[in-house]
Amino acid sequence: MPETNGHSKPRMSYDATPEWLRGGGEAGDVVLSSRVRVARNIVGFPFMSRATETDRQQILELCRKQILDTAADSLMFMDLHGISRFERMLLTERQLISRQHAKGKAGCPGRGGPDVPRGVAISVPGERVSIMVNEEDHLRMQVISVGLSLVNALEQVDQIDDKLEEGLTYAFSPRFGYQTACPTNVGTGVRFGVMLHLPALRMTGQLDKVRRAAGDMSLAVRGFFGEGSEALGDLYQLSNQTTLGKSEQMLLHDLNNEILPAVLEYERGERRRLMDRRRNTIDDAVGRAIGVLRNARLLTTEEAMQSLSMIRLGLVLGLVGGMTEPEVNQLMLQSQPGHLQHTVGRELSQGDRRVERANLMRHRVEPLDFSA
Repeated sequence: MPETNGHSKPRMSYDATPEWLRGGGEAGDVVLSSRVRVARNIVGFPFMSRATETDRQQILELCRKQILDTAADSLMFMDLHGISRFERMLLTERQLISRQHAKGKAGCPGRGGPDVPRGVAISVPGERVSIMVNEEDHLRMQVISVGLSLVNALEQVDQIDDKLEEGLTYAFSPRFGYQTACPTNVGTGVRFGVMLHLPALRMTGQLDKVRRAAGDMSLAVRGFFGEGSEALGDLYQLSNQTTLGKSEQMLLHDLNNEILPAVLEYERGERRRLMDRRRNTIDDAVGRAIGVLRNARLLTTEEAMQSLSMIRLGLVLGLVGGMTEPEVNQLMLQSQPGHLQHTVGRELSQGDRRVERANLMRHRVEPLDFSA
């Protein structure tokens, strides 16, 4: 059972690198991570938009018990309403909970707040599995792994789903499938997504074409933190928009075998063209990025992420040495407000964060060798 402070063993470390940032996965030059998320609701309780505080507390306790009974040795459970805003910020930056879940307002207009009963179960070490309780749906299970690995992620999330269903009764319609708070999730309730690094498409002005093509194929292109967020460091999340009318395997096949190969080749093709025809442009972008991080005394998150994006591109293209892709990926995480304050060891004002972020970057990028 959970400890009285809202945590149950094992515990996680915010100093550790999540698995999805460690690099080395399939198509890792473009694909940072793959994520499969499943939405489920429990029979006998209203959707979150109509759930009372009592409903939410009962759902939380019911799900917590089943989660820990199923995998107490590998999952830790956190009561989000019992931890600090700062720790919820760290979990959001690590892609373990949504921004709405951190605020406690998803699915509960006009109420919300830090006292709303909600939680998350996380697999440690590695943070591959995350199960949100009382977000937009009663349960949102996700598996996130490095590189292009949607098939393996689906297998694992299906196993978790089956184990939880042994003790929970899901809301299901023989005609429509799994019942969810958002109509776009009705059916399988599954969302497939990949985190893509697309600097060349951005540099050559081709991103709008990708967005239009994605829309035509019922796909969504979102920012670093998903729905409603902006891109940071040329990182975009590509995922299916609807789940009704297609099986999990059909959705997976469309994204994994037809859509993603085209997007990967599109980005790689633009990288080749930049190297062949506009070498000065890419050399200048990478060189400027290194110069900014080595010399800036004030850095916003956006400035740091954009410079790190160019350095990561330089590493992939063989223009930069002295650091590895996983090290640059980790710096992208450490440049976020929560992780920066965790690294420094104290809460910082926005102005102080700009100073400390610049200090961190100057120190960490010193080994870089730019060979242009």
